[in-house]
Amino acid sequence: MELELRHLRVLCAIADAGSVGRAAAQLGYSQPAVSTQLRRIERHLGEPLFERGPSGVRPTRYGAEVVEQARDVLTRAAAIGHRPAAGPAHRTLRVAATNSPMLSGTVSRVRTRLPELSLAVTSVYASSRIVELLEEGAVDAAIAADYPGMELRHSAGVRHRGIVTEPTFVALPARHRLRQCAQVQLADLAEDAWFVTPDDGAGWPGVFYDACTTAGFTPLTVHEFLGDQAQLQSMIADGLGVSLVQPTLRPVPHILVKPLAGSPLWCRYVLAWRPDAVSDAVAETLLGSALAAYRDLVAQAPHLRTWASRTWSVGA
Repeated sequence: MELELRHLRVLCAIADAGSVGRAAAQLGYSQPAVSTQLRRIERHLGEPLFERGPSGVRPTRYGAEVVEQARDVLTRAAAIGHRPAAGPAHRTLRVAATNSPMLSGTVSRVRTRLPELSLAVTSVYASSRIVELLEEGAVDAAIAADYPGMELRHSAGVRHRGIVTEPTFVALPARHRLRQCAQVQLADLAEDAWFVTPDDGAGWPGVFYDACTTAGFTPLTVHEFLGDQAQLQSMIADGLGVSLVQPTLRPVPHILVKPLAGSPLWCRYVLAWRPDAVSDAVAETLLGSALAAYRDLVAQAPHLRTWASRTWSVGA
């Protein structure tokens, strides 16, 4: 067999969806057809591209490299034959973004890759509000968040693709009683005070309280907090509480960032856009830039790399 663009689209769809079934639904194919296609591609390349698990699939290390190359090819293919539109050399792309450390790296890469495009970025906490802004035409593209089983909902006038699905870690003061643990049981934090960010309209903090209930407790003290990470880490360092955090968080002195045993909480970051305002080529560039920015964050997060090597390891 020879790899074709349709094969590359299948690989990217599976990586974005984290599930062969969801990818099939997005592509308009049957799940057996996509599974068969994936097996043929893996046989052709000679290595597994995805690791199967009870909650779906994740790219192997080799698979992540192949998917990245596939995205690059699709971006280039989408640009074939397209000439710059007549008119002003520069146009502005309006982007909304929820709290995400990948934003800075994404914007920097887009500016390098698409110098004719200016980005106007608006910080919007709630992903539900981001969807509203897209539907209203107030923004053209966005980085939003959702949770497994509570995927982002919007009209046919908006499209979205997953950037990354990551586990949620916990930040503890360096002198915490669990400081020696490689990973922390959520139930072992039942007596701690918590810093919890407000409702994001996409499922948070409901998924946090559901996880606590499954672990057998209800948090005794909850501080609702929506501020910068430096202020949050300062309060945690002072022993005022613990907080669930993104695994790419770079801890300051006197803070420890640790994985939760069993990874009971996950968050997915998605790129959403209006196809009437954002071309396929620009959407691919935005997605590729976000993925590259996230890889940089992983490289700077030893606690996440250690967790990933233990949890996502494969035979290759």
